Amino acid sequence: MRNSEAEKPVGLVTVVVTAVGALIGQGIIRSLRMSGLSVRVIGVDRDPRGIGPYWCDAFFAKPAFDESSEAYLDFWKNLLIDENVDLVLPGLELDVLFFSRNRAVFADLDARIVLNDPAVIELAQDKWDFGLELERLGLPTIPARLGAGWAQCARDLGLPLLLKPRQGNGSRGIAVLRDEDDFNYWSRKSTDAFLIQKFIGSDEQEFTVGAFGFGDGTALAPIIFRRKLSVAGNTQYAEVVEHPLLVEAVTRLATIFKPEGPTNYQFRMDGETPYLLEINPRFSSSTSLRAAFGYNEAAMSVEYYLWRKKPLPPEIRPGRGWRYYRRLRGDMIGIISDVHGNLPALKAVLEKIDALGCETIISLRRCRRLLRAAGGMRRSAARSGCLQYPWQPRSLHRQR
Repeated sequence: MRNSEAEKPVGLVTVVVTAVGALIGQGIIRSLRMSGLSVRVIGVDRDPRGIGPYWCDAFFAKPAFDESSEAYLDFWKNLLIDENVDLVLPGLELDVLFFSRNRAVFADLDARIVLNDPAVIELAQDKWDFGLELERLGLPTIPARLGAGWAQCARDLGLPLLLKPRQGNGSRGIAVLRDEDDFNYWSRKSTDAFLIQKFIGSDEQEFTVGAFGFGDGTALAPIIFRRKLSVAGNTQYAEVVEHPLLVEAVTRLATIFKPEGPTNYQFRMDGETPYLLEINPRFSSSTSLRAAFGYNEAAMSVEYYLWRKKPLPPEIRPGRGWRYYRRLRGDMIGIISDVHGNLPALKAVLEKIDALGCETIISLRRCRRLLRAAGGMRRSAARSGCLQYPWQPRSLHRQR
């Protein structure tokens, strides 16, 4: 039994979101806040100095332990028990692997963890092995070579070519090879095991698809984005589209692999053939974009994993979305940080800043006014200017 069940407000769901300092974790938080659910968000991240903790109701820094150690397991078990956690939503692939490979350890705890099918999680770790499995199943497979030289790859696959790390996510480490010089340069530069793949389709024919699976070969109807990638390899621009061929492909893949929970499929079209680039059996970088168009995987996860209810098919709104980045200047954060544990005042300031929109530069004078209006700033701080950055409010930052 939970040690403080009686103290928890009725209807309040306590969730842990991992990797709140990065894109996916922040997308999960945003999706939860959009859902209308009564949630208490506990953030977990390696870096206690980032902006992520400010969007959480509480924050814990990961300890400096090896993640295969008993001490690291104890950190998680104690956190889930002490904080009465209902649900864990991993926002990092490494966290997905950690929880998946330690399912038995967490099975006796009350907290549930949003995890996909373990076989799908493991298969998705290696792009070469995944390609072999697609080929074995008779699915469209992008031709590739492993350990072959330039001449063989150019002869067998044609030009241009792609160099891809066998492991990794997004487009990190991927390079287009147009000639032998490219091949030799990137082969030497790559620090990870890689494969060489035929270049198919075009950037204009790349799609990211979300489909919430039920583990029995069925899934909710997918949401399909035509996308463009950022330099970091994440979705920068997305347009909701209807694409019967991709719906058919995702339906078939769900029948074969039986994914459970949030599942992301990456495709490129070559003519009328949809080629599956990879499956991400977890939340992905498009999570918040999908939620903005009505496909809220974080809310679905609360329904499915915690309440044991199949989410109803969402009403997907048409439209286009762009990812942008807000910059909060270090000196401004210093002023905000003088809240000294006054969490309501801090949240009021951040909400006002958020309302000002994208790429807004706020003067120190205006920042001081916001803080004074929220009741969270001492007069002495208002006179003296900014404080040392970074600094974490004590009410947000606790470290085990």
